Amino acid sequence: MLIASLSSTVTSAIANHGVYAVFVLMAIDAVFPAASELVMLYAGAVAAGAFGDSISLFGISIPTGAGAYVTMALAGTLGYLVGAIFGWWLGKHGGRPLLERHGRWFHLTSDRLDRAERWFDRWDVWAVLVGRITPVIRSFISIPAGVFAMPFAPYVTLTAIGSAIWAFAFAGVGYALGTKYEEFHHGFRYADYVVGAVVILVVVFVVWRIVSTTLNRRASDPAG
Repeated sequence: MLIASLSSTVTSAIANHGVYAVFVLMAIDAVFPAASELVMLYAGAVAAGAFGDSISLFGISIPTGAGAYVTMALAGTLGYLVGAIFGWWLGKHGGRPLLERHGRWFHLTSDRLDRAERWFDRWDVWAVLVGRITPVIRSFISIPAGVFAMPFAPYVTLTAIGSAIWAFAFAGVGYALGTKYEEFHHGFRYADYVVGAVVILVVVFVVWRIVSTTLNRRASDPAG
């Protein structure tokens, strides 16, 4: 299934590339949903020694344990922060016109952008911190924050705090699971299948809406 394959890809990437994979995947998650929960769970399990006795950073071998846990969690925190800064920059310099033209690539439709605007109106600058520790919403904060011209300094500060809470918490759960992670993930795969089916249905619906809208426009356009 799609999500099962995704989770396998994520875990394989972290198993093969360790700290670097965690950094890159979390950077991506700041703009596109990239299973950050699974990334940090697996990173914590790796740090606990579930899949080896050390991790590597810039050629330095770090034994599994507390040091490896902190390293993995910091990699996730900093990776997410870098991605979030990039997303803010995109939003600030591209503005609404960027999202009107290419919003679907960022999963930011006009409706979602309107909801994001209401979110920022409700929480003000705290929208970033609250959003960063809220599942799903956390991946749709970066670009709107730039679009709505949130000041850079509080944006970075609150993103860093929220990212650290998220990364250290999920890595901590993975670390606590330790060698039991594979058993946990084996049972979790059934949830993967359910989510995968939902994703497929959503994709089919989106494609149908695009095709339907295109055909309706052509039918209503005498010049077409």
